[in-house]
Amino acid sequence: MKYDVIIIGAGPGGIFSAYELMKKCPDKEVAVFEAGYPLEKRHCPIDGVKIKSCVHCETCAIMSGFGGAGAFSDGKYNITNDFGGTLYEYIGKDKALELMRYVDEINLSHGGEGTRMYSTSGSEFKKLCIQNKLTLLDASVRHLGTDINYIVLEHLFAELKDRVEFFFHTPIDRIEKLDHGFKVIYKDGEAECEDCIVSVGRSGSKWMSRICEELDIDTRSNRVDLGVRVELPAVIFSHLTDKLYESKIVYRTEKFEDQVRTFCMNPNGIVVNENTNGIVTVNGHSFEGEDKKTENTNFALLVAKHFSEPFKASNEYGESIARLSNMLGGGVIVQRFGDLERGRRSNQKRIDEGTIRPTLAATPGDLSLVLPKRIMDGIIEMIYALDKIAPGTANDDTLLYGVEVKFYNMEVKLNDRLETNYKGLYVIGDGSGVTHSLSHASASGIYVARQIAGESV
Repeated sequence: MKYDVIIIGAGPGGIFSAYELMKKCPDKEVAVFEAGYPLEKRHCPIDGVKIKSCVHCETCAIMSGFGGAGAFSDGKYNITNDFGGTLYEYIGKDKALELMRYVDEINLSHGGEGTRMYSTSGSEFKKLCIQNKLTLLDASVRHLGTDINYIVLEHLFAELKDRVEFFFHTPIDRIEKLDHGFKVIYKDGEAECEDCIVSVGRSGSKWMSRICEELDIDTRSNRVDLGVRVELPAVIFSHLTDKLYESKIVYRTEKFEDQVRTFCMNPNGIVVNENTNGIVTVNGHSFEGEDKKTENTNFALLVAKHFSEPFKASNEYGESIARLSNMLGGGVIVQRFGDLERGRRSNQKRIDEGTIRPTLAATPGDLSLVLPKRIMDGIIEMIYALDKIAPGTANDDTLLYGVEVKFYNMEVKLNDRLETNYKGLYVIGDGSGVTHSLSHASASGIYVARQIAGESV
């Protein structure tokens, strides 16, 4: 099989690459190869009744498939250069923002109309944070919600499916360089193309590292983010979430001067499992529909760890900590903040007697036996700092789920076209180590598609 363009991965980067190529180059033959399933077949077996924990499916329906890990991740598109990746370092700040706004327009025209755009611009909370040694990052946030985000993806696929050839449940084994293009090899065959776009997301980190090694593409070590997911009554953060929806707040610890940040805030949402390379970690979702809202809000508290020579295996470090949690708790561990402060593990009785009803069936335990002391100390400091701007955060019954790990790919060496040392081989999205968000990943897909279309961008 021969195509003009092959896209590996049907996450945000791959989808928006295919969309823009369909618009700009309607005569090009484009194929998308995806390890997971079509959107309608992506169903996690955990129902909370018969199946309460991860059963380690061959392909995780939460992490892989059309829409990528972003399909069920609350549909938050942050339009900012302050976080979410370093795309602007390659294409410029103005271009990055322009492309993120264009992605927003596409989402609105495919089912996202009527959703709200939040902004920290002119927010009185910036002063409140500064007064309490916290920093509120600037961003505009389009919140689609997991439910509306699903509808947007359905509409995008409906428009793409007759113009782009999709191969689902077809992981690519390797990529070979040809005289005039590339060959991708999978279990049942192979395909050739002139241009190849790799967009495998965070869950493809190990695969991406192997491909770079085989093709002699330079990489450099990236960070890993470690921490917990906090769940508390929604009213505690309502004064922030009602106006900002997601507040990205950063704190520098007094003890070690490490940076701790809030991440992926889900007002009236739920805590969920996710499976990355066979390791069960924790995440969060929320919904736009009122009927799916809960009485709780959840968000992650993460500490970024950067490693220097000679250590380069940042993801392996994060995996080892997550495996320890899985070993002790059979999956995700949950602990009351009051129990953590008293140096004791939580048990089901104390969880049940608490004022917060957990939205995830996790194993009561002791997170201090899992997370390194330096990271645990930073998280505790951050909880007390947040308690000053959102009183009640440090209540005894506040729930901490662990561990939450954000794996970042080795950062692939790319030029300003997001192209490797092989002309026509592009690496985009979170799989590149350059982007860390839905909006940045999608924008990188648009950018590369326009490069292939021959536009001056």
